[in-house]
Amino acid sequence: MATIHSPRHSRRAVSTALASAAAAALLLGGCGGSSGGTASAGDGAGKAGGGKAGSGTAGGEAAASKVPDATTFTTVQGAPEDPAPDGATDGLVVHPAKAVPVLDRPDGRRVATLPAEQLDGPTWVPVVETSGGWRRVLLPSRPNRASGWISGAGLRTARTPYTVRVDLAERRLTLLKSARQVGRWKVAIGGAETPTPTGRTFVMATLVRKKTSPSSIVLPLGAHSATLDTFGGGPGTVALHGWPDASVFGQAVTHGCVRVPPDALKALSKVPLGSLVYING
Repeated sequence: MATIHSPRHSRRAVSTALASAAAAALLLGGCGGSSGGTASAGDGAGKAGGGKAGSGTAGGEAAASKVPDATTFTTVQGAPEDPAPDGATDGLVVHPAKAVPVLDRPDGRRVATLPAEQLDGPTWVPVVETSGGWRRVLLPSRPNRASGWISGAGLRTARTPYTVRVDLAERRLTLLKSARQVGRWKVAIGGAETPTPTGRTFVMATLVRKKTSPSSIVLPLGAHSATLDTFGGGPGTVALHGWPDASVFGQAVTHGCVRVPPDALKALSKVPLGSLVYING
């Protein structure tokens, strides 16, 4: 799990805590918070923050190409779509110790670079397919359901027993551990003009905020609003987070995020990074 250290520990801890708090505020601004913000739906989808230029190739390509980092702030052109948005996995998640190339197929064309960190925490992404020494993973970038292939060499691996399921029709979130229900809660989802996107995504980060309202913890997902390119200065990232007014639960009132009750947020905060989140209409 991504941990925000106490500012007393070190100078690096201070900058990390401040950056993470800023990221949480930025992302929460796109969830329909009381702080408001201006929404836009122009041509700049996912361009906020840009992306570092990646160079070099994998799979035997000789020419270097400039590609974006695969982060919540970028769009990865040419990324293959998740082939099974309802498919189950064995819980395998991987962490690159250093930035690695992302290809459109095994030994294929480089479309992005997957960095070792996301929002000041370690990058953990779910593996949804394996082919020889290659791992197909979900990406945190636009477009929604983007995936890519990375080499399995040198990756740190783990398995998560957790999955999260959001039923938009019932406006209900279910947390499972080893296929057994841990909890089930009524939640608030995106409104008619700003719906919560469907498909298979994952818990990208755990951000802890000093301010407890509207939420002390924000769990950004690897998904974005399909109708808002930006909101409140953020990239339109969809997140799971708390909300102080219980009357919203069971309602379709957000800008795409999923607002959850306090006990749900407490349980979700223990879910490892990279765990799959299924959102169905």
